[in-house]
Parts: sequence; structure tokens; C-alpha cells
Amino acid sequence: MAKLLYITANPKPVEASFGLKVGQAFLEAYREENPKDEIVELNLFQMNIPEIDGDVLSGWDKLRQGTPFESLNLAEQDKITRINELTEQFVGADKYVFVSPMWNLSIPPRLKAFIDTIMIAGKTFKYTENGPVGLLMGRKAVHIQARGGIYSEGPGVDMEFGDRYLRAVLAFIGITDVETIAVEGMAFMPEKAQEIQEKAIVQAKEVAKRFAKDTAPVES
Repeated sequence: MAKLLYITANPKPVEASFGLKVGQAFLEAYREENPKDEIVELNLFQMNIPEIDGDVLSGWDKLRQGTPFESLNLAEQDKITRINELTEQFVGADKYVFVSPMWNLSIPPRLKAFIDTIMIAGKTFKYTENGPVGLLMGRKAVHIQARGGIYSEGPGVDMEFGDRYLRAVLAFIGITDVETIAVEGMAFMPEKAQEIQEKAIVQAKEVAKRFAKDTAPVES
């Protein structure tokens, strides 16, 4: 049995979001294909996700200098403890599904804050004499991204920084098997919005069935 993290970064309810609707279709197809896998749903807008701020940086500096964790102030302890929890949860999973909208050519700040909690040296990557090496090899991910315009082709390609950033981050920590489902063009072609969503749902179901077939958990 494998563990799947289903990570959403959208404050809207499912019924009001093209991306979340496609994500739900993915989950349903995945569960139908492989009901034994454990699925953990993370709504980033309903979670405590510390930002890397002065407390976190000062706490990390103190720890590197040999200060006992118990000697950190309460803000430093609370934030670093929570970051560690999120890191361990991520490391403990075998597969990942990210569902996010494109906001201002990139990803929502909450998703960036979450990514900052999983990019931890010694846990998800390590530094070597030949450069950084990811520690989560053998895992796989899917990114479902809703975009109002067209960014998979044409002049918009060079302005798409959300999916490209997520792929780069995942590759950095060793996850290179990543598939993207782009739900795009709804604002550009509102008369075709429903059709675009329906096509994306069909694609999501197909991807989910393939994604569910790899049931062997990854050793971490």
C-alpha cells in the first residue's frame, strides 16, 4: 500500500474552481483503481504553514551553532517544529498530487510557503562535492494547474512560471516523474470553458488510473 498526498492550493470551494473539479475527478478515478492506497488530503489554505521569517532564520542559526532546541524562544520553537512536521509528512509519502491555479503567472503564495517547508537540506536533498542531490528518487507526482489563458503553446509559454517552478523544485529533491494536467483557456475562451473542463476531467481520469498502478511504497 502506498501513501498519496493530495495537495490543494486554492481558497475556493470545489464547485467554484475548474482545477479543483478536475482534481476531484482524479481522486475518484484513483480510488476506484486502487482503493487500498492511503490518501491524505492537504488544503493549504486551511493549514498552519509557517513562512520562513525572522523567527525561523534565527532559530535555524541558533541550532547550527549548537544551541539546544529547548533554549530557542517559543516563536522559534513553534515554527520550526511545524516546519519539521510538514517535512516529515512529505518525506513519508510515495506519490504527490498538486492542484493549484495560476496566479500572476506563478503559484499561490501558500503553495510557495509549503514548498519552503519541504526544501530542507539533509531531509529532501543533500549537498555533495558535485552539487546538490535529491533524496526522494523513485517517487512520482502530478500537477493539475488551472490557467485562464493559454500557456502551453504560443507566446504564453515563456510566461508560465508556476508549473515550471514546481517541476524544478521536485526535480531538485529527486522527483523527476512528473505529469502536468493543464486546464487552460477558460477566461480566454469563456464560451468553451465547460468543454475545456470536461476534456481535462477525461485526461485526469486516464492519468489517475496510470498513477494508481504503481502501488509499491518507496523506501525513504
